[in-house]
Amino acid sequence: MVTSPRSKQGHNTRRLRGFRRLSFFLHLSSFTLRTNNKRTMVLKEGEVNLGTTTMAVTFKGGVIIGADSRSTIGSFIANRVTNKLAEVHDLIYCCRSGSSADTQAVSDIVRYYLQMYTVNEKEPPSVRTAAALFRELCYTNKDNLTAGFIVAGWDRHDKGTIWNVPLGGSLHQQPFAIGGSGSTYIYGYCDATFREDMSKDECMEFMKNSISLAMSRDGSSGGCIRLAVITETGVEKIFVPGNKLQVHWEG
Repeated sequence: MVTSPRSKQGHNTRRLRGFRRLSFFLHLSSFTLRTNNKRTMVLKEGEVNLGTTTMAVTFKGGVIIGADSRSTIGSFIANRVTNKLAEVHDLIYCCRSGSSADTQAVSDIVRYYLQMYTVNEKEPPSVRTAAALFRELCYTNKDNLTAGFIVAGWDRHDKGTIWNVPLGGSLHQQPFAIGGSGSTYIYGYCDATFREDMSKDECMEFMKNSISLAMSRDGSSGGCIRLAVITETGVEKIFVPGNKLQVHWEG
């Protein structure tokens, strides 16, 4: 199918109008999140920390995202079965790491704006658009938030893509991404094991091994593993209980 330059120009103009509308609302939302001028990267008393291992990997037909399920308050486990995979649109999800309250608030705001975008533009948003919203909110409020995100999904423009928004609000597109406190234990394993154009089954096995390895080493990661396979046809959610995880040597 051949697209004329005029239709491309019209499509780009509509996307630009959508970004302008979103930038106005993002200005309002950043004002509500900005409570003071102090750096508050340390969790408040009683605030829940996700203390987590999150991961996303691309494969031939889409992307797979996953995370452990442990939430902590200091050295205490607050929740053993937290769901750290948040849906922000039909085929776009994010993995949350950092303060539970901050990441829930930001993901809820992004979900709201993506719904507005869909209504205004009469088409679903791209993963790039969702990631840009996360970046804008996190960077604008970087002094008041402890929040890191991995944004992944499928859209008709770029197919399956992954965007990493670490603490501070920068934005990076990657073929695979890991985050959270447990990620420091598996960088070498992931770099040595990852291959482009893996099949769905290979990607699933890679993610299970990586996250379970991080859970066995990181005291703030644990519980079970939740996975979501995102393709053009929809989202398949997979739950891996703790007693079904691969056992690693713990000498």
